Amino acid sequence: MPLFRCAAAIVAAFLALGALAQDKPPELKLSTATGPAFAIGRAGERWAQLLNDKSTGAFEVRPYPGAVLSGRDPLREFGALRDGDADLAVGSALAWSAQLPAFGVYGLPWIASEAAGQEAIATDAAVRALVDSSAANAGVVVLAVAPLGERVLATVKGAIESPADLAGLRLRVLLAPLVVETFSVLGARAEWMSLPNAQAAFAAGTLDGQEAPATTLAATRVGASGQRFVTRWGAFSDAMVFAVRGAVWAKWSAAQQGAARAAAQEAARDAAALSREDAALAELGKQGVTVVRLTSAQRAAFRAAAEPVWAKWTAPIGAELVAAARNAVAAKRNP
Repeated sequence: MPLFRCAAAIVAAFLALGALAQDKPPELKLSTATGPAFAIGRAGERWAQLLNDKSTGAFEVRPYPGAVLSGRDPLREFGALRDGDADLAVGSALAWSAQLPAFGVYGLPWIASEAAGQEAIATDAAVRALVDSSAANAGVVVLAVAPLGERVLATVKGAIESPADLAGLRLRVLLAPLVVETFSVLGARAEWMSLPNAQAAFAAGTLDGQEAPATTLAATRVGASGQRFVTRWGAFSDAMVFAVRGAVWAKWSAAQQGAARAAAQEAARDAAALSREDAALAELGKQGVTVVRLTSAQRAAFRAAAEPVWAKWTAPIGAELVAAARNAVAAKRNP
């Protein structure tokens, strides 16, 4: 082939590739810390599907599970969304509270030990208005919030029934400051480690337990590593938050914004996080794990012991926001 014909063919090929690239809709990156086997990952996958169905080719949402857009660190996920490494995200309010304290309102220790209270905080208009405002000031638009359920405590030697039972225990926990500081106040040694390292530590007898959602404990079959007791102590509940980077939101039309909000709400319903937690607790029982639910009086003793955490976190979260959440739970308890 003559040289000029070869060059022309190369140019034509690049032009064709350029045309294909122009035809492909822009990608929007959606971050989740987990895959679809868990409520947040499932909600993110469903939200992406709904957004793609409604976008009519204006964009294509691609899920990125495993917190890969934030260096595999769920505690940095809100920052990745704020700073543009992600365009959308479905995340844990407790994890995101590490970078935006207002999200900590959903996980204050013993603020809502029952599902009804957790639902009340997630849906209360006053709470949402204050959380949304705080997120918006950081450049993030919150579209939906849904309860994720409680985080329980799996232990090796026995159920945790009083603050004294935690003294000196080495526990694997979510590294959210609110969680770590609560365990520290209660006398436990809280730290994070990977699942393989945790399993090795349990085998060596150097780890006494871990706190996590029941779904995680059931999926990893904790009884096999010696964690024979699960305590429903009511300390931490969580919520999943659906959010969009403000710069992306501003480019959408009003119709696109409305569709994105409706899709987030639908995805939250489809995730059915609370029912999945109930099923996981039942599965733990089938695996031979003893599940203990603390009484109101026992929980009250823990709540009193954790008062220093409330005193420290009320101001960063916002006193008005904390009061709104407490009012929402009280109204649900005493309609």
